[in-house]
Amino acid sequence: MTIVDEQGRPEPPLDGDELATLLGFLDYHRATLAWKCAGLDAAGLRATVAPSPMTLGGLLKHLAYVEDHWFSRALFDRERAAPFDAVDWAATPDWDWESAADDTPEQLLGLWEEMVARSRSAVAEALENGDLSRPARRPWPDGSAPSLRWILVHMVEEYSRHNGHADLIRESVDGSTGE
Repeated sequence: MTIVDEQGRPEPPLDGDELATLLGFLDYHRATLAWKCAGLDAAGLRATVAPSPMTLGGLLKHLAYVEDHWFSRALFDRERAAPFDAVDWAATPDWDWESAADDTPEQLLGLWEEMVARSRSAVAEALENGDLSRPARRPWPDGSAPSLRWILVHMVEEYSRHNGHADLIRESVDGSTGE
């Protein structure tokens, strides 16, 4: 039975196995980002905390890109999903952050939710043919490849770090605070 907190976030299992614990913490942090962005209009998703240009909309688009990068491109060596496949990343390395200002809240949340759903499916697919030690198919330049375990822990770290940013930005938008 999954316990959900007062913000609608699923609590990670206290006594789960390795996979359940990793996925539990990742889903908890995904839900934290959704909570921090909930109910905001376009102006709220574009708000910054001086002097940073970071926005909640930018966080959503960046994390959608990161989901696609690690669970599709790195893990399975698949092409990037739209809209990331059409970006000249060498010319615009911050495209995910900067282009979010041109998107509606519905577009930003929809893209992020779609990439999270694809990531969950990719993890399930990877586990059908291996375990957490399964290496990513797309190697790094030195030929090494992270395991699925490493990718999951990295994604927990990625969400944890950015949820700290989301706390600050959301508080500056409307005073909402919370863990």
